[in-house]
Amino acid sequence: IVCVGNTKMMDAVGAKWEPCEKNGTIIHVAVNGEYVGHIVISDTIKEDSKDAIAALRTEGVEKTVMLTGDRKEVGAAVAKELSLDEYHAELMPADKVNFLERLIKEKSPKTNLAFVGDGINDAPVLARADVGIAMGGLGSDAAIEAADVVLMDDKPSKIAKAISIARRTIEIAKQNVVFAIFVKVLVLILAGFGIATMWMAVFADVGVTILVILNAARTLKA
Repeated sequence: IVCVGNTKMMDAVGAKWEPCEKNGTIIHVAVNGEYVGHIVISDTIKEDSKDAIAALRTEGVEKTVMLTGDRKEVGAAVAKELSLDEYHAELMPADKVNFLERLIKEKSPKTNLAFVGDGINDAPVLARADVGIAMGGLGSDAAIEAADVVLMDDKPSKIAKAISIARRTIEIAKQNVVFAIFVKVLVLILAGFGIATMWMAVFADVGVTILVILNAARTLKA
């Protein structure tokens, strides 16, 4: 019987594991209850990750938290390099959901919580977050299906850009709603006093439609 996993699994099968001083995810291996060694897997931080965190703060993101299944040493090193506000390491999928629930309770009702992930273990958290963002290039199918937004090129810097585009789109949509209602109500009032003409009615219908479409086309510039 070959067992491959973390120290908890080694303890469960009675294998006397040895610690590793290297940073990374340590995968221990035991055969028939006898410890045979370990493998170190170390992820590399994406080139634009630091810029992505800075851009998120520029967009008004108040708090950045990392939830990872890696060792505490790895989580601490990554959190320090990226200047994250908080990190939690050595988490199982259920632990991530519990931490997310806590963060949701702590945040203001007027704010939203977004979670970014790419693994199959992130799917429950992506589904629970207000906004789930998955990495589409290397992400698992489960993560992509559970997410609300998918980054097809796996660049974290695109998160801030997506927020900017979303805010601009909502702003333009609100402008269109206010403008259309204002013009139609104005023409309706004028019609009630017998002042509105046929051309005013045409403008309130066709003219307003054309104007709001042209205004909405500004989102393409993003």
